[in-house]
Amino acid sequence: MKLINIGFGNIVSAGRVVAIVSPESAPIKRIIQDSRDTGRLVDATYGRRTRAVIMMDSGHVILSAIQPETVAHRFLPRESDDDDE
Repeated sequence: MKLINIGFGNIVSAGRVVAIVSPESAPIKRIIQDSRDTGRLVDATYGRRTRAVIMMDSGHVILSAIQPETVAHRFLPRESDDDDE
């Protein structure tokens, strides 16, 4: 199981992530509000501005204060440093 840091020491399971999107559009704002109303919203921003919305396969929505591109790059495998030797 691969875990992804979404900021401030918060971690999610990479295998359960469905989408990472920007919170700017009206449909995403509606999804956030619906998740808040049903108790499926996890706010991991620590009071900062929401920059990424992470949608999980369980229907939960997670708010993160780091950019969607940054979260997506953390899914990529790291290149080994053994190539230099």
